Amino acid sequence: MTTPISVEDVRREVKILKALSGHKNLVKFYDACEDALNVYIVMELCEGGELLDRILRRGGRYTEEDAKEIVVQILSVVAFCHLQGVVHRDLKPENFLFTTKDWNAPMKLIDFGLSDFNKPDERLNDIVGSAYYVAPEVLHRSYSMEADIWSIGVITYILLCGSRPFWARTESGIFHAVLRADPNFDDSPWPDVSSESKDFVKRLLNKDYRKRISAAQALTHPWLRDKCWQVPLDILIYKLIKSYLHATPLKRAALRVDVHKH
Repeated sequence: MTTPISVEDVRREVKILKALSGHKNLVKFYDACEDALNVYIVMELCEGGELLDRILRRGGRYTEEDAKEIVVQILSVVAFCHLQGVVHRDLKPENFLFTTKDWNAPMKLIDFGLSDFNKPDERLNDIVGSAYYVAPEVLHRSYSMEADIWSIGVITYILLCGSRPFWARTESGIFHAVLRADPNFDDSPWPDVSSESKDFVKRLLNKDYRKRISAAQALTHPWLRDKCWQVPLDILIYKLIKSYLHATPLKRAALRVDVHKH
């Protein structure tokens, strides 16, 4: 699914990096320049390695509590990107780097080479990303922000059980599994994993993108709520405005009260 990256692709990546600056889990962009042949991007140095490496060093999976720490960081930065109108399109453990080798070092989202600006109600149609993490609607060539949420679901599934939810020996086989198969929640270690975590993953891996929860909604899911994570205020306000636009007059009155509280 990889294609040669053109100069225009890199220029778009630079534009996106400039637009997204400011989130603690986003790799810092410093500068960009180009000569006759190349575009050079200067970014923050992250020395802690990839999330994929840490998963492998842990024997293939995380405990639920440690997985929550990872998932919240992923959701927070992706919710921020979506709020700015950017869909990443290549979320996978290799694209999250730890700042240092410390066990509790924060993660940074990198590699916006396949990312794009995505207007509300706009559907994208080019098939990009990494096969194991690609959403069904991407294969149907009609997708939006929800495709990133599917990828987060795949990452969370891997964190909790150590295997991929959709697997085959060939790319076409993987695509068939993504479109037709259901993730396995019966084999070990799933019987010993909390029902809340399984519900969380299933809501992210809903094949119907219209029923898939958003990154902001996922941050308030019961599986993560016990950690008392604070959802960013801009995301809360965004959710309230979206609810207001689709509400009945009575519900709008209640939402106005809620906005004043914030």
